[in-house]
Amino acid sequence: MGAMMFSPKQKQVLTWWRPGSPFRGRQAIICDGAVRSGKTLCTGLSFFCWAMRSFHNRNFALCGRTIQSVRRNALSELLPMLERMGFSCQQKRSQNLIHVRLGQRRNTFYLFGGKDESSAALIQGITLAGALLDEVALMPRSFVEQTMARCSVTGSKLWFSCNPESPAHWFYREWVCKTEEKNALRLQFTMEDNPGLSREVKERYAATFSGPFYRRFILGEWVAAEGLVYDFFDSSFLQEPPEGELERWHISVDYGTANPTSMGLWGWRDGVWYRVKEFYYDGRAERRQKTDEEYADDLARLAGGRDIQAVVADPSAASFCETLRRRGWRVRKADNQVLSGIRLTAQLLKNGRLVICQGCEDAIREFALYRWDEKSQGQDQALKEHDHAMDEIRYFAATVAAREGRGSGFFAGAVERSSF
Repeated sequence: MGAMMFSPKQKQVLTWWRPGSPFRGRQAIICDGAVRSGKTLCTGLSFFCWAMRSFHNRNFALCGRTIQSVRRNALSELLPMLERMGFSCQQKRSQNLIHVRLGQRRNTFYLFGGKDESSAALIQGITLAGALLDEVALMPRSFVEQTMARCSVTGSKLWFSCNPESPAHWFYREWVCKTEEKNALRLQFTMEDNPGLSREVKERYAATFSGPFYRRFILGEWVAAEGLVYDFFDSSFLQEPPEGELERWHISVDYGTANPTSMGLWGWRDGVWYRVKEFYYDGRAERRQKTDEEYADDLARLAGGRDIQAVVADPSAASFCETLRRRGWRVRKADNQVLSGIRLTAQLLKNGRLVICQGCEDAIREFALYRWDEKSQGQDQALKEHDHAMDEIRYFAATVAAREGRGSGFFAGAVERSSF
């Protein structure tokens, strides 16, 4: 493995299946913990080495939330490393498979995405000698269990890696809490287990997350989401609108009929997006619902003659979006993934890339009221209360601000867990 440096925990992942290891008889390994802790690379490397040493002419599965995430998170760095070690890796991208040779041995590795309940059907019918499930906590239980059922070759093993989620999550309850019963080895990772991570990067990630996401992605703990969603947000995050001209104007919209409608006006300068003005209307409180045309007039007044590059809106508001298009506005469909959007919004706010300006009173009010649903079971959910400005800000953060800042590396911790 050349001059590569591995931490003691990574070395344990690399060698747990080898002769002489006290864990060689285990049927599975679980590597969970912090982001950027080095678990994905060493798990993938160990999986390929085990497969090529143990089998010939067999099939294996490489699973992620999507096939794109498998290529991005697991294979982009791993395949060049394997080739430097003497492996021959021939990708068949159209077939989502990789033929791997090492000496006289040859095996086939199939790529699968476990995005939703229908994904379980994709892996039926194949016989596997082993499977690696990266980001397993983001996959539906039906897909994971179908993958396990396909591993019927004598000597087959399962490899799991993930960041923590809620302690009510099925994988935590059925696998992490039952490692001995499942005959599995569990290794819990922190950033200190990644020798390639500088102190500066560790500190930057620690400052990026907050609340349950800090405890999960930095400390590697399986904890419940509770309390305020943006528990760090206070008056120190508010600023006066900057003097002088802003540019690259956008408007974000959360459209409601019975529920409130919230709109935010965003301007950009020097890498920062400022929410300088807002519109907020609660038809129930006002005892009068507005029409699509009236809301389009309100949006035009909020724009104030500025050159608006795009209106970012939830695509479910189809009739309102069509009204805007007929008036000549460019409408972008918002990325409406709630949890990854919340993480991105929090990161952008904490990094100073997203600023809420004084005067956005309804957004400020909702930041102080928007809470996690502590009664939800198995999945994090925010209460559907005081969430209209919150949704609209999240649309903008995930659809515009985070995508434009992705090259900076600030948002890798959340982007790696999404299917953008």
